[in-house]
Amino acid sequence: MLFELPTFLIAVIALFLFSTIKILREYERGVIFLLGRFWKVKGPGLIIVIPGIQKMVRVDLRVIVMDVPTQDVISRDNVSVKVSAVIYFRVMDPEKAIIQVENRVEATSQLAQTTLRSVLGRHELDNMLAERDKLNADVQEILDQNTEAWGIKVANVEIKNVDLDESMIRAIAAQAEAERARRAKVIHAEGEFEASQRLAEAANVLASQSQALQLRYLQTLTEISGDGNTSTIVFPLPLDLVKPIFDQMTNRKD
Repeated sequence: MLFELPTFLIAVIALFLFSTIKILREYERGVIFLLGRFWKVKGPGLIIVIPGIQKMVRVDLRVIVMDVPTQDVISRDNVSVKVSAVIYFRVMDPEKAIIQVENRVEATSQLAQTTLRSVLGRHELDNMLAERDKLNADVQEILDQNTEAWGIKVANVEIKNVDLDESMIRAIAAQAEAERARRAKVIHAEGEFEASQRLAEAANVLASQSQALQLRYLQTLTEISGDGNTSTIVFPLPLDLVKPIFDQMTNRKD
């Protein structure tokens, strides 16, 4: 027994020392409680925790990526859609993350679901589809404000999918088709209006310059005669073209 007692004491001391030594990784922090009360935050590296008196709770400081379950959202224009999202957050204050909230991940997930439904419900369907970046920023700002008391920083929110039922998809497709048809008609009308303006300007130029009208007439005759067409075309001869010839003949007789 004399030789077993020192061995037993050595084993107890070794076990005690082993239980007091904790090693925290670079991305971990230890929240230390002394007799049930918060004492301090330690880490990373090697720290000493006295068993029975002190207790340590590990906290991971890395960014957590969490999928928000698909939510049924009714938009401002009474359209039912299914929206899913993903959020990125991390613990900034380990003390608050342990003391102020029981399950920080679950609490953040539930808050994200309710916030997503609330924010998207204030917008119409067109805004959900066209202004996704703005909606992401709005949801992220609200989440960040509410999770600050838990020592959590919401870094980013991304809306992944906005799913519609088949009837709404067909309605949107019909609306897009009607919009394309409207734009085509507007472009055609603008082209006709511009062409009419150019024709009016050309007519004014030809009306003010009789020589220009004569040259245009001769050019048209040349184009018709040179296209290889064997048909006979009766083309009226304008008086403005032959009037100078008649004037010269009249002057010679005088």
